[in-house]
Amino acid sequence: MQHQKTTSLLLCAVFTALLVVSAFIRIPTPLVPITLQSGMVLICGILLGPKYGSISVLLYVCLGLCGVPIFAMGGGLGYVLQPTFGYLMGFILGAYITGTMTWRYGQTRALSVGGLFAFALCGLIVIYAVGTIYCYGICVWVLGTALAFWPLLLSCVILPLPGDVALCLLAAILGKRLLPHTKKYIR
Repeated sequence: MQHQKTTSLLLCAVFTALLVVSAFIRIPTPLVPITLQSGMVLICGILLGPKYGSISVLLYVCLGLCGVPIFAMGGGLGYVLQPTFGYLMGFILGAYITGTMTWRYGQTRALSVGGLFAFALCGLIVIYAVGTIYCYGICVWVLGTALAFWPLLLSCVILPLPGDVALCLLAAILGKRLLPHTKKYIR
């Protein structure tokens, strides 16, 4: 039992490190940079489940808020006032939702790539919803920037969507192959 918990926590640390790396692979855009983080968050949820997947992402967010410059645009407690911080909060919830759907459905049926892709899309929708709402709130109420609906939607959803859908597919393919191997270590 103790060995299994240690292995689960070690996997959390490994996936937190992978999240750090994924933040630095980015395409700069005007408001929200496009990174590989969304895909890595969904992989965390699929492979580690709701508990350890969200813990892994939460650890990443806590490290960044403590001042380690591991977010796409820096780090520190002041990052809470960045328009993109909502995506980080959405990452935690997205990993939890994706992990919950994967692990609950996977207990009763064999998971297909299509099913995992659908679960990853659900997690992505959560990430986008939280991130976009937070971005709007920070821009309007903290930064005092008048932000219209279409530019917000363009920057927060439309530009990153094709790449993130591709990352959902990649997460589903990797999940199908790796889930049987990680599931025996996570409880």
